[in-house]
Amino acid sequence: MYRRVMDVRAPGAAALSLSLALSLGLTACGGGGGSANPLSNPATVSNPANTGGQRLSFAYFQKCINPILIAQLPALQGGGATNSCAGAGCHDTTSGAGGALRLVPSAQEVDLGDPANTPDVIRASDMYKNFYSAQGAVVVGSPTQSRLLAKPLLLVLHGGGQIIQDTSDPNAQRISYWITHPMPTGQDEFSVAADALFTPANRLTGACNPP
Repeated sequence: MYRRVMDVRAPGAAALSLSLALSLGLTACGGGGGSANPLSNPATVSNPANTGGQRLSFAYFQKCINPILIAQLPALQGGGATNSCAGAGCHDTTSGAGGALRLVPSAQEVDLGDPANTPDVIRASDMYKNFYSAQGAVVVGSPTQSRLLAKPLLLVLHGGGQIIQDTSDPNAQRISYWITHPMPTGQDEFSVAADALFTPANRLTGACNPP
């Protein structure tokens, strides 16, 4: 399990973080090159504890969030470089240096329509490893307190720099949507309630909300 501690910052700390990161020209991860961890990110994710006990949807993560984490995204500090959250030297599970978030870039999609893929089978998959690690960087219900979103937006220091422009970015909207639409209390991450997160309302065939 990931250890979570309260991250308390003084007023204006987000702006200071942005200024510092921009001055360093951080493009450490993915295609950016350079030092893998220029700001010496901690080995744990500093999120407030989730007291609600709710799980996020595995189906939505697999179809709508994991593709964002493995994609090459623009490094917004300039230079035209791209970064991938799952890149070597960043959050790659074998060579990453970017804190507790760990991703398997080659994780294969699990066929959720195959009855042979029981919860126990899915939980042994690489895709589930990505899901589990990403959920560990989330405060359910609070996107801006969740480092999965706050770091690429550069609301807090991030060795990979800013790779999402702002909260209106489609990638930010999907991450935020996932965080704010947990499964009902008492239901697991494979709940059929996830159907409501897709249009039409079917986790197997529907398109990701928001479009």
